[in-house]
Amino acid sequence: MPQPPTTITDELGIALANLADSATGVLTPTLRLGVTGLSRAGKTIFITALIHNLLTQGRLPGFAPLAEGRFIGAKLAEYPDATIPRFAYEQHLAALTGRPATWPESTRRISQLRIVLKYQSAKWWGGFSGPATLNLDIVDYPGEWLLDLPLLGKSFAEWSEEALARARQPGHADEAGAFLAELDKTDPLKDASDPDAERLAAAFATYLRRSREHGALSTLPPGRFLLPGDLEGSPALTFAPLPRPNQPIRGTSLYTMLENRFEAYKSQVIRPFFRDHFARLDRQVVLVDTLRALNTGPAAVADLETALTAVMACFRQGEANPLLRPFSRRIDRILFAATKADHVHHTSHDRLEAILNRLVANASKRARFAGAETRSLALAAIRATSEGTIREAGETLPTLIGTPQAGEELDGIIYDGKTEIALFPGDLPAKPDSLYEDGKPVALNFLRFTPPQRLDTNADGEVVLPHIRFDRALDYLIGDWMA
Repeated sequence: MPQPPTTITDELGIALANLADSATGVLTPTLRLGVTGLSRAGKTIFITALIHNLLTQGRLPGFAPLAEGRFIGAKLAEYPDATIPRFAYEQHLAALTGRPATWPESTRRISQLRIVLKYQSAKWWGGFSGPATLNLDIVDYPGEWLLDLPLLGKSFAEWSEEALARARQPGHADEAGAFLAELDKTDPLKDASDPDAERLAAAFATYLRRSREHGALSTLPPGRFLLPGDLEGSPALTFAPLPRPNQPIRGTSLYTMLENRFEAYKSQVIRPFFRDHFARLDRQVVLVDTLRALNTGPAAVADLETALTAVMACFRQGEANPLLRPFSRRIDRILFAATKADHVHHTSHDRLEAILNRLVANASKRARFAGAETRSLALAAIRATSEGTIREAGETLPTLIGTPQAGEELDGIIYDGKTEIALFPGDLPAKPDSLYEDGKPVALNFLRFTPPQRLDTNADGEVVLPHIRFDRALDYLIGDWMA
């Protein structure tokens, strides 16, 4: 799948925006980091942990600038684009460190934040030039919006054919039945009317929400149907797929109305998002909720792979050219991160990374061919569990120790959100390909845990957020810029 098509106007807008960034960064270079991931992958938690660890110089032995004593400090700064909402770092941190601690709200809109990093360069001239400064711009947006990017290269007829084929697949009756029933009652060649468009769009949006609840991802676009924001109720969100009629299509027909609204969605919603934000990134984190897919079953695993491959095809990847960077940015490093590594024992982390590598194999191969580096890592930006052992039937089993969220259920027990338990999480398969072959979900005791209710503090009294391999992720993403 090619990158989304762009017009000359798009390319000019991208070049001018990059040139403006470069002009303001003559003295202080700027690294734009995109944090993406499909729904519930942990984007908000990742960004909050990233900012907090840099501000407090957290426990990051794998982050070279800090481990080598070259990291001087960090501070939050005003973001240059006053029209973009600020990432609510302070509110998210307050939720994570409150009593009781709670997970922050998921990403529902685009937001950005700038953090200024000061460090001593390790290069030979660093001792003469003094401390260096780097602006780190973090871009956050809902994972559902990612799945819209491939729509830029599709016509209404092509998208409709694919969407209806998925809706009619065996096993989708529960999610898509009501929408397909509405579709069967609709004549695409009838005169266009807003009530008909609204009825179909509402049924289609309900189908998408139900698909998400059952772990489907590639069926989700258009993503704004799930998180409409200030576009709720607008004509740009009032359409649905229709089968292409065999007869001539009148300009006043319902089919033409929905086709025009689909094109408006592409030009007025998706394209500005791609042009103004997505096409101007230097580094990319792709967070993947691998365990949730494993727990749902092989169909969800295959669907996740399909969605990741489609999304990655839209990235502007390749080795950055310093001479062209003032006009054209490329993503030269991509980190694929399997989140929630704290939901399995550390003895399964290697297997979790192997599964992630299998899921992103096609996407990673495409990125490397384009000239970008890739790496896969199992991590937990904020660790919610600790580890221990239990004896059962004469056998010692590795366990996770944590507090399940209120309403979580396992073996007939419904947890209250206050009780700490020891849980044997189960083993991940040694061979990733078996996930596509067995026809059954992986036998995991998968529970959602509350954030850690007891947190350490450093010498300055600042909260320390526990993590798994977060320091390695940070070093890969920005360490070379601070060398």
